[in-house]
Amino acid sequence: MTDRTDTPRLLPWSTPEGRPAYLIGDGTGYLSRVADNIESVQLGMAGDLLDYAADMLTDHKATPAQLRFLLARMSESLTDVHRIAELSASGAAGGVTRHGPGRRALGERRRKPLGA
Repeated sequence: MTDRTDTPRLLPWSTPEGRPAYLIGDGTGYLSRVADNIESVQLGMAGDLLDYAADMLTDHKATPAQLRFLLARMSESLTDVHRIAELSASGAAGGVTRHGPGRRALGERRRKPLGA
């Protein structure tokens, strides 16, 4: 087994300046568990959002403002899920897992706050 103590893990949050945040460790510490939990919540929220979108798309009374709001939340969620999936997939192919930097710095994208 490889020593992972000095492999940086891309965290599911960014620095206050909007740059990617990394954690160096063996993946068993408190912050690693917090990051795992946040990723789990992000994936669960994406599923909930898909259910909400399916309902809204069948509602012919949905307003353009409601659909734009839905699209904005889906874009945010897709960014989170894409980062998780890309890093997990590269690990399955024998590359870097979510415990290290991906091919590009997805975390560098800065999201607008809700309602902006």
